[in-house]
Amino acid sequence: MPHFHIEYSANMEGVVDIGELCETVRAAAADIDTFPTAGIRVRATRVDHVAMADGNAKHGFIDLSIRLREGRPQDVKEEAVTRIFAVLRAFMAPAMETHSIALSAEMRDIDAALSPKFGNVRDHMESPE
Repeated sequence: MPHFHIEYSANMEGVVDIGELCETVRAAAADIDTFPTAGIRVRATRVDHVAMADGNAKHGFIDLSIRLREGRPQDVKEEAVTRIFAVLRAFMAPAMETHSIALSAEMRDIDAALSPKFGNVRDHMESPE
């Protein structure tokens, strides 16, 4: 694991290619040693009901939540979230030149004892880890 969940305000559609954003985050995560490639999941959820700042509907947001199994050192997690957030900022830079957009990211640990996992993705990867 890690799981990357992007929530975005509905007004980002047409401004940002959300599918491409998912792929960009996935590719960046795959380049970070602490994220096992077979465990990477990136998904996006559109949020239709939003109230932000001064209430003007022009404001939008992209929020990236990263969940990963506990046990990694703090400095490793800080470096990873910094790198992923830099990728998000770079991807969003062109849109932010002309649109009001708030970006955020958060990384949290998952308690392994409370999060069972099962899958066979590694068995079907072209180049297993």
